[in-house]
Amino acid sequence: MFTGIIEEVGTVREAGAGRLVIEARRTVEGTKLGDSIAVNGVDLTVASMDKTDFTFNVMPETYRRSNLGLLAAGDHVNLERSLTPASRLSGHLVRGVVEGTGRVISFTAEADAVLARYSAPPELMRYVVVKGPIAVDGVSLTVVERDEGSFVVSLVTYTQENTNLTRRKVGDAVNLETDIIARYVEQLLAARG
Repeated sequence: MFTGIIEEVGTVREAGAGRLVIEARRTVEGTKLGDSIAVNGVDLTVASMDKTDFTFNVMPETYRRSNLGLLAAGDHVNLERSLTPASRLSGHLVRGVVEGTGRVISFTAEADAVLARYSAPPELMRYVVVKGPIAVDGVSLTVVERDEGSFVVSLVTYTQENTNLTRRKVGDAVNLETDIIARYVEQLLAARG
C-alpha cells in the first residue's frame, strides 16, 4: 500500500522488454531487495539495486494496463516507497494497482495552482466522483470537476515542484487508479441484486 505522496522524481536509465532501471537517490535509502516501490503509481518489486539505481522486472500485464511500456531513457517517473506500520497516511490509500491509462487534455493556471484535465475510459470514469480521491501517475489527488469522459484535479505548488505531472504534455498517457471503495460497494450491491 502507498499514500500517493511522492518521495522523489527518478530518472529512467533503461527501459526494455521486462526490465526497468530507475536512477534515484532518496528512495534508495533504507530500501532492500524485494521491497515494493510505486513507479508512476505501479507497484513494482525491487529485483536488484545499488547506491543510485533500482532494477525492476515488469510483466506484460503491467505494460498493458500502464504507461510503463512508453518509458524511455531520460524520462522522469514518480517514486514512492510502500507504507510501513509506523507511516503517516497523508494522501489516500493507493494500492499501486493501475487500472488503466488516461491522457493529458490541458493545464490551466489558477492563481498558484494548476488545473489539470485528464481523459479516462468509461470503465474508470464510473468510479470518479467530485471531491473523491484519484491517483494519477501515483500522485494522490482530489477530483474537483468531472464530465462524461474527463476529470479535473488542482495541482498545488508542492505537487507541481515534486512530481512529474507538470512535465507532461497534452496527449501524454498517465496511469490511473480510482478509489477501491467504490469498486467494493459496486460489487457488493451487484451480489445483492
